[in-house]
Amino acid sequence: MGHELNGSKVLVTGGAGFIGSNLCSKLLSLGASVVCLDNFETGKHENIAKLMNDERFTLIEGDITDLSACESAIEGCDYVSHQAALGSVPRSIEEPIKTNKINIEGTLNVFVAAQKEGVKRIVYASSSSIYGDDENMPKLESLTGRPLSPYAITKSANEMYAKVLHSIHGTELIGLRYFNVFGRYQDPDGMYAAVIPKFIDSLIRYESPLIYGDGEQTRDFTYIENVVSMNIKALTTKNKNCFGECFNTACNDKMTVNELFFLIRDLLSSYDEKIGQVEPRYAEPRIGDIKESYADINKAKNMLDYTPVWDCKSGLEEAIHWYWENLKIS
Repeated sequence: MGHELNGSKVLVTGGAGFIGSNLCSKLLSLGASVVCLDNFETGKHENIAKLMNDERFTLIEGDITDLSACESAIEGCDYVSHQAALGSVPRSIEEPIKTNKINIEGTLNVFVAAQKEGVKRIVYASSSSIYGDDENMPKLESLTGRPLSPYAITKSANEMYAKVLHSIHGTELIGLRYFNVFGRYQDPDGMYAAVIPKFIDSLIRYESPLIYGDGEQTRDFTYIENVVSMNIKALTTKNKNCFGECFNTACNDKMTVNELFFLIRDLLSSYDEKIGQVEPRYAEPRIGDIKESYADINKAKNMLDYTPVWDCKSGLEEAIHWYWENLKIS
């Protein structure tokens, strides 16, 4: 998979972030040259430290809200993998203007610069937050509800721009609606950190993780390797019917947050038995959070030949091993 990228040049926006850095590594392994554009607001130099010695890897410290920076980074590129975003529902509620500027204006800058350069294709990150208050389960790409956060609005706008640019200019754009991605290089620090690295970090410190609501809300937790695979398939597909479309990127498997906690605790207990004694704390539900979320992935299977190789448990085993080796506990 992905041999078509050998010898090509790919821009990865947000390439020092969690998903972006994993993609950069995979693209290099497939023989591509990679340009990483990141402003390091949420990205980290250590995520790409191992890539810096590869002569095919170029780091540009810049911001997608700067059109000229996008144009400069995209020059000579064959493909664009657009991962840069302010990616947090709670943060978007706290900072809606900043979220709008980065996620909508910044994304449009990337799209326009890529179209101007004449790249072959743009694959961009969308989100399961698109589904908002839609109560249908599992989530189908064709059925979306009202957005519940500014973040969801920005991702919806990204998809609309992509569809319009494809219909007007024929630009090859494919959107991937990520469902609760987790894995190596995902940051456990900060008030907007994702649930899995937060749980792991707290448990390693023998601290009780915080669960919002009753913990019975469901999510489709998706290991990073599945997401990387989906991105490569989207970058290389020959199926023209995919252009202008969006695809759920998930496992089609639901787990409650309570089940997630106990699974992580059990897995970590094999490293340190004391962790098995830690219990969670509960707080009021967060504004903007949805109660249930898991994906129908038939569209991705049928059109992109996507099959999630990693289920949640096997992904957690890999992720926990990485965090155990890499988390600096003070």
